[in-house]
Amino acid sequence: MSPTPKLAAPGAGLPKVERFFANLMIHWKAKRTSREKAAATFAAERDAILHCLRTTPTERLTPPVLIKRLPGLEDSSRYWSLLMTAEHLRIVNAQITAVIASLCAGKVPAGTASTAAVKPSSQVDEPTIDAFEKTCAEFEKTVAAQRALKTTLTFPHPWFGPMDAAAWHFMAGFHMQLHRKQLELILAGLPNI
Repeated sequence: MSPTPKLAAPGAGLPKVERFFANLMIHWKAKRTSREKAAATFAAERDAILHCLRTTPTERLTPPVLIKRLPGLEDSSRYWSLLMTAEHLRIVNAQITAVIASLCAGKVPAGTASTAAVKPSSQVDEPTIDAFEKTCAEFEKTVAAQRALKTTLTFPHPWFGPMDAAAWHFMAGFHMQLHRKQLELILAGLPNI
């Protein structure tokens, strides 16, 4: 087994130039993506991720793989397993669901969003897949229950600043897409077992 690679600390963020352009892109796309398109992206990514996880043999779900850093991915997230990635998505989807529900109810969520606080444990097992699927269903149910997602209240993303519920809705699918690409790189890097 190879030694754990030295990576940046969780929460270190993105390189400044990448973060600047990512910030512009996220806000620009969020404003121009319809609610229906954002929901369709989320659903498509959920399905692709679940297919990947459910068709991979159990013994290949837990080994971490060092991947290249994708744009939008923190350095500290480059050495995860398939299940660690699913656990991260479970955590983030649950938090975004709570943010959207709160903003749509006219309340700013307590606390602050932190990328360091949503890193997964390496001690994950197969029930993580079902837990991920459940948070996806809760996210979709919560969003569907809202009459409008364009809220006057906002909650700040740690990299992208204040975002209303519609922007958080867009962000969820975008985030799932990033980590689906990560899953593909992890799969490609797994040794033959």
